[in-house]
Amino acid sequence: MIIEILIGSGVSAIAGFFLAKKLDNAKYDVLIAQAQAKAKVIEHEAEMILKNAKHEIAEKELLLKKEYDEELLKLQREFERKEILLEQKEKELNELIQDQLAKDRTLAREFKNLEKEKMSLVKQKELYENKMREAESLIERGAGLTKDEAKNIILAQAKQDVRSEVAHIIRKAVKEAEKNAKKEAYWVIAQATTRYAGEFAGERLINVVHIPDDDIKGRIIGRDGKNIKSLESTLGVDIIVDDTPNAITVSHFNIYRRQVAVEVINRLVEDGRIHPARIEEVHNKVLEEFEEKVLEIGENVILDLGLGNCAIHPELIKLIGKLKYRASYGQNALGHSLEVAHLAGVMAAEMGADELLAKRAGILHDIGKALTNDYEGSHVSLGYEICKRYNEPFEVLNAIKAHHGEEEAKSIEAAVVCTADTLSAARPGARREVLESFLKRVQGIEEIASSHENVRLAYAINAGREVRVIVEAELVNDDEAVLISQEIAKEISEKISFPGEIKVMVIREVRAISYAS
Repeated sequence: MIIEILIGSGVSAIAGFFLAKKLDNAKYDVLIAQAQAKAKVIEHEAEMILKNAKHEIAEKELLLKKEYDEELLKLQREFERKEILLEQKEKELNELIQDQLAKDRTLAREFKNLEKEKMSLVKQKELYENKMREAESLIERGAGLTKDEAKNIILAQAKQDVRSEVAHIIRKAVKEAEKNAKKEAYWVIAQATTRYAGEFAGERLINVVHIPDDDIKGRIIGRDGKNIKSLESTLGVDIIVDDTPNAITVSHFNIYRRQVAVEVINRLVEDGRIHPARIEEVHNKVLEEFEEKVLEIGENVILDLGLGNCAIHPELIKLIGKLKYRASYGQNALGHSLEVAHLAGVMAAEMGADELLAKRAGILHDIGKALTNDYEGSHVSLGYEICKRYNEPFEVLNAIKAHHGEEEAKSIEAAVVCTADTLSAARPGARREVLESFLKRVQGIEEIASSHENVRLAYAINAGREVRVIVEAELVNDDEAVLISQEIAKEISEKISFPGEIKVMVIREVRAISYAS
């Protein structure tokens, strides 16, 4: 019984083993089938990816080929265009060469002709000298005298004739000197006045107003520029507010108006209230003070010249004071008029004329310059009319017109005013010589810089204290630019007389410009 049970259990175990094995084989077959199916899917996807990649590569190849063809066509067209330009340039160059060769041949012919003419002239000169020697021999034989003997006779006769002529000239000169002794003496006195060296300062066209704080600049400008527009319209000047720290610039050719503007701005800055109504109020007050100031200046000038008892009209005195705020060619008009008055007084006294009247004519001769900014007409006509209106003497009126050649000087006083005016204007340090020498210096600096090789342009700036030299960038490198600046500086030092120093700046620049479209 037990044995049967054991046998039955063994058989069951063996059957279970084989059954499990069959199940494992079935699972293995299923997994194999699944793997094969996945492999086919992957293979199909790979084939699709490869097909898409080939398609994309083909498209890119077509696009690149199209771009290549377009670029090639563009380059071919550019090449053809440049080839045509090159042919044109070559043709022009050949024409220039032919023209130059023709000119060279012409010059060579002309040179040969000149050489022939030169040889011909040499031969003619030799022939002339031979003829002269033959003529001298004939004269010597005919006169019975040698060349030296004939020369001595002629010289003796000429000496006698010249002696008589010289004596005649000397007698005439002595008589002329006696007759014009007083006139020559006056001329010497006038020349002596050129040694007078009065004070002189050149006038400028701008004033710089100091601003304690840059924040005040914004208040001067105002919202939307309201304050600065009001300042410029009220004061009649140009006001420049730039990046210069603690400063603004007032610009105008009228010195009187510019000085009024400077005083108004200073008071507004000091007060701190800056708006259109305040600007107009301060401007009116400053104008009143300046009117009193110019009258005071004129009265002081009259007293300094000793003309306090000459009954000059107050309006003329005020205009004399206003001359302080007028310039001509950089020379202050009042300073010039004072110089003329002093020189005219000295010369009139030496000549025995009326010294005070000469001074009066001298200080008033340019009075019209105080009116030229407000009225039309020349300063001569304006000055003549205003002095005539206030009953100035004939000599004064004559001096006003005569100092510019509008009529002849009809009195000694008018004549000395004309002389003094010329001396004051032309003396060293006054105006003409300074301006001319400055212009010549600047022109000389620019000419020296421009004369160097490969220099395209040269500009003297900063009142002649700096010269900027622009060179050809393709022909000059950085080292050569330094050398050029040194050579120009050395040549300027040797050939130009100037105060201080002059900065030589050589500029080479290469610009590359392209356009995107």
